[in-house]
Amino acid sequence: MGEVLAQLRFAFNRSIRVEARPEHLTADPGALVVREIEERLGLCRWLGKRISDPRDPDAITHPMTELLRTAIVLPACGYQDQDDADSLRDDPVMRLAVSDRRGTSPLQERTAEERAVSRNPDEPDGLASQPTLSRLERTLSEEGNLKLLHRSLSWMTSRRVRRLRRGQRMRYATLDVDSLPIDVVGQQPGSAYNEHFHGRVYHPLVASLAETADLLAVRLREGHVHTANGALDFVLPLLDYVETEICQVAAVRIDAGFPDEPFLGGLEQRGTPYAARVKNNAVLDRLAEPYLHRPVGRPPSEPRTWCYEETYQAKSWSRPRRVVLVVLERPGELLLDWFWLVTNWSAEQQPATALLDFYRQRGTAEGHFGELKDVLDPLLSSSPRPKSHYRQQALARTYPSGNSFLLNEVRLLLNAIAYNLMNLARNLIEASTGKGWSLRRLRERVLRGGARLVVHGRRAVLVISRSGARFWGPLASQLGSIGPPPPLRAL
Repeated sequence: MGEVLAQLRFAFNRSIRVEARPEHLTADPGALVVREIEERLGLCRWLGKRISDPRDPDAITHPMTELLRTAIVLPACGYQDQDDADSLRDDPVMRLAVSDRRGTSPLQERTAEERAVSRNPDEPDGLASQPTLSRLERTLSEEGNLKLLHRSLSWMTSRRVRRLRRGQRMRYATLDVDSLPIDVVGQQPGSAYNEHFHGRVYHPLVASLAETADLLAVRLREGHVHTANGALDFVLPLLDYVETEICQVAAVRIDAGFPDEPFLGGLEQRGTPYAARVKNNAVLDRLAEPYLHRPVGRPPSEPRTWCYEETYQAKSWSRPRRVVLVVLERPGELLLDWFWLVTNWSAEQQPATALLDFYRQRGTAEGHFGELKDVLDPLLSSSPRPKSHYRQQALARTYPSGNSFLLNEVRLLLNAIAYNLMNLARNLIEASTGKGWSLRRLRERVLRGGARLVVHGRRAVLVISRSGARFWGPLASQLGSIGPPPPLRAL
């Protein structure tokens, strides 16, 4: 029996009462799913062995691997504020999900006296606190650690592809590259008002692997920069890695903000095929005019599409390039619509209709980028705040704040890693059910929901609802395709 909340009564049914009991209850059973996928990829152990940790080993309570898992599992389950770690400190499933310890030892409760006396690094007491996670982000913002965090995105994607394909690379792959706005509130360094997005934003670059929808790279940029700013330096090293670890030949798919001369010329010099949309202008409008007429006769019930080959050289381009005019009928519209594509594929390598089909698949990637922005909803809120007080007491000296722009980039990367783990879970369910899933549906149906943890000796049983089991079952049946967790010595 627990404490009855007598003040809470339901007038519609007086037989219902509410009790508060010291039981192992949770609203985030799916944290264990996220941990299992991460464990099978070996990501946090791979990072933990390579990250430079400045802490005194004798004073460490939370190992680096547990801190990394906490910073990844929380956004996957929908918790963006670091203060959420304090409110979830004693959540039993969260404690099991992030801990390196086996059995039920992560659930062991210690008294206040035991907490004051024992600070055994092997026995962290609950989740890390908000200040500890803030120090983790500052550690990860150091130059060498930040490079590792960037590399981890492409590393986990290549590991996933190799495991699902039994060590083999793909023959062809496509990189979707884009920029997206991340809204901010306040005066975060580097954020700025962007007229195109009508708000104060950061404007990061993102790249994904079209075949799996995994994020390969993310780079935070200032809010006022143009879409193509720094894009070539962002893409070229990524292409080298992808064609070494993931596929034999990679193509790039980009929207109308990228096709400037440095970017297109850089891809052509490397020999990388690309397809991009080109913004309409007066010259292209005149070039399209002879083709903007419907054939004589009654139009069919289904809207038609026509493709026409042309050659075009913009003023900023160094040479003429192949462009394809796409003319579209819109239902209920009198006038035809049209747009242009540019590519370095020849007409024999990629006919116009095939090029259009290839480019149209970019819409799927844009939807996935939108999920990173809307479902993960990265909270990039770090701003310079020199620390002058601790527990309401003034410090003898002030401590400088870290580089807020890099701290926000760290948080964006951690969210991107969480996205990849959720995306893999989504793909496993889709492979089992044959139906499409969104990340929001995954979180609502699998990751979140009421559950109870029943402890018997050294065994912990997670009790979920039958409605939830309908989705956990297909996911569990596909986990074996990722393979077992890698041995630590192989990382």
